[in-house]
Amino acid sequence: MNNYSEKGLLPAGLADMLPPAAAAEAEVSEALMKVFHDNGYHRIKPPLIEFEEHLLEGAGEALSSQMFRVMDPVSHRMMGIRTDMTPQVARVATTRLRQEERPLRLSYSGQVLRVHGSQLRPERQFTQTGVELVGSAEISADAELILLAAEAMEQLNVRDFSIDLTLPTLVPTICSELEIDADIAANARELLDHKDAAQLSGFGDILSPILNALLMAAGPVGHALPQLLAIDLPAKAKQQVLELQKLVMKLEAAAPQLSLTLDPGEYRGFEYQTGLSFTLFARNVRGELGRGGRYHLVDGETATGFTLYLDSVMRAVPKTETQDRLYLPFGTLQEDGRKFREQGWVTVAGLKEEHSQVAEAKRQGCTHFLTADDGVQIVR
Repeated sequence: MNNYSEKGLLPAGLADMLPPAAAAEAEVSEALMKVFHDNGYHRIKPPLIEFEEHLLEGAGEALSSQMFRVMDPVSHRMMGIRTDMTPQVARVATTRLRQEERPLRLSYSGQVLRVHGSQLRPERQFTQTGVELVGSAEISADAELILLAAEAMEQLNVRDFSIDLTLPTLVPTICSELEIDADIAANARELLDHKDAAQLSGFGDILSPILNALLMAAGPVGHALPQLLAIDLPAKAKQQVLELQKLVMKLEAAAPQLSLTLDPGEYRGFEYQTGLSFTLFARNVRGELGRGGRYHLVDGETATGFTLYLDSVMRAVPKTETQDRLYLPFGTLQEDGRKFREQGWVTVAGLKEEHSQVAEAKRQGCTHFLTADDGVQIVR
């Protein structure tokens, strides 16, 4: 049965992107890619689907349960549809671009597909746009990425955005240095991430005070960082905090207007991160705009990067006025239409003789129409 309503029904988390949203997202994506290009990042384009084991290496392992899998009828091997583009960029860096000089700066933009959405992001298919900086362990590399993300937001005229800094390896490092049992350490990390103050007091006289102090060391960086620095931490954990302090100092010197917050106990979404990490938020926008941080490639090489989620970014970008559209009556010369397009008009050509140019222009959704004497009039 040819049922129109049934054809329009899509699985949960999937949607058709219609005009003008589709064009707006494409424009935002290209604007971001231009910012990345202008900062020295080379664009790559990995495939939507590839062998499963490649997508699950390194950073990809954390998203294994989110991957759609299919059997390749040619090779008879399992293939996966990408859930995140970072593992693909990492694969390219360690294979096809292995001989390239470091640091290696790469950018990308493409669709990803996941088995499940989340409460904050119910969409299962969305566009990721981002960058990876491979081969530098310097704190200046982390600063470059955060400043680049901020520049990208400013280029899109996103207002009231903030960058939340975190150390996803801090609690595991503390527990390791204090020789805390692995199961207890995992539970402590989970409770701190969920901000469960009542439960955090049940981890003994040494660990509980640290966990509660970490819980309190969250908020605007000017308030939270001094509290974090004041906590009596084991040596390796203390070094991580000092690295964070260096990063904050670099960011404040380079962009004093940047809104920075701190949450040292957050780790959800940063399961494969190995160092300083961050999340971008915008006021009154559902879900994070993007996230990034430091990690290791499968060959042990260090990298840092971030990805922006365009479904969230589009909610933060200010609404723009609809572009003027000029109706060209049937028979208008091609060269005349080209002249108007070169001036910045969007043109819509008539395909048959019209009884009323005004009525046809209005029907075609045009704001203006071309008169017989090559003048332009507003559709009223």
